[in-house]
Amino acid sequence: MKEGSGGKDYKTGGWSAHYILIICSLLYLVNYMDRQVLSAVLEPMKIDLGLSDTQAGSLHTVFLLSMAFFSVPVAYLVDRWSRRKAVACMAILWSVFTYVTGLGRSFIGVLIPRVLVGVGESGFSSGGTAMLSAVYPPQSRGKVMGVFNLVIPIGAALGVILGGYFSRNYGGWRTPFYVFAVPGIVLGILAFFMRDYKTVHHMDDRGKKLGFVSSALSLFKIPSLKWMYIGYGVRNIMTFSILVWLSAFFMRSREIAEDKAGMLAGLVMMMAIAGAILGGTLSDIWQKRNPRARMLLAMAGDGLAAAALISALFLDMRGAGYVLAVLYGILVMVGTPALSAVSQDVVMPSLKGTSWGMAVLCMILLGGGWAPILVGAISDALGGGAAGLKAALIMVAFSGFAAAFLFWIGSRHYPADMDRVKNAMLEAEK
Repeated sequence: MKEGSGGKDYKTGGWSAHYILIICSLLYLVNYMDRQVLSAVLEPMKIDLGLSDTQAGSLHTVFLLSMAFFSVPVAYLVDRWSRRKAVACMAILWSVFTYVTGLGRSFIGVLIPRVLVGVGESGFSSGGTAMLSAVYPPQSRGKVMGVFNLVIPIGAALGVILGGYFSRNYGGWRTPFYVFAVPGIVLGILAFFMRDYKTVHHMDDRGKKLGFVSSALSLFKIPSLKWMYIGYGVRNIMTFSILVWLSAFFMRSREIAEDKAGMLAGLVMMMAIAGAILGGTLSDIWQKRNPRARMLLAMAGDGLAAAALISALFLDMRGAGYVLAVLYGILVMVGTPALSAVSQDVVMPSLKGTSWGMAVLCMILLGGGWAPILVGAISDALGGGAAGLKAALIMVAFSGFAAAFLFWIGSRHYPADMDRVKNAMLEAEK
């Protein structure tokens, strides 16, 4: 099966591929810094603006829902217009509104720019994933996705560490929003110079072009992708809860300021670098021996991560509990490169961006987007403070086990789904 013909083949590898990897990876790092800076300053901002835990959690939830709402339409635009132009424009957009967030003087004043940051970030990972999966050969796809995804924990860690540091030492919680806006604008300009592949249309079996809705719904007809999407949403109930509330938990349970809490939370998040490297490498090696390996790796990683997190919370993340929290940081990232590869392994070139856009939509709407406000509401209902937040985080951590089961179901269909698109080809952009 081949989409597009008569053009020059899109060559993989080379310095232009490395340039794309560098720019997209740095933008992903900045993307997560801009997400996590709100977590770093959540407690002092909450006090300054007079917010409840539920309101504070809702800032993250509304941000994530704005990402979800636009993720598939923007990803579809990425597939139909231009990956490089879309990535560049989105980076500049989210960076501008990161700056504007720091200007907020009320709940609404912070909420609206965070929504627009979410709009800017909604399609970036789709464009980046599509470009990287195209510019490197399939047999190294897991490793490349591992490199791309290892910057997630680096960005998340830098967001809470530097965010807490700038907040504590340089004028309060608004300062890091101003600082973090700059690199995204610079990298967004550099993204205009990336090499792209030719845009192709998605056709049905009779050669008729399929529109947005038909193309999006067709993804759920791929069994392994369907179960991956559902599992990806469920797993992020656990992961998003920790990303948003971990610094606040350390501040409450240890009665420390945001800079010290950011260091403790940042170390947990930084350990996910090892998970990304390990997961990307194992994904490619094991896949050569077992055609179900990528989804089985995600299953194992999330199941073990949930067990480590629950144990760490029961021990208040002190002593051995903190060691388990660090182990969670490694394990929770092991399956992410594999899942990124799966989203590209089983679709035609015309749906590469849309496929990951759908993953982002499901990640948020089927679980992750509701996690921050859910944790905040449970914490408030249980009296708040360190004890209420701890109980809430333990409850949502069980979602990791459910996700592991869903990935196991998807693994049973994965080899056949890959086989259906093994002959698809890409052409170079004119």
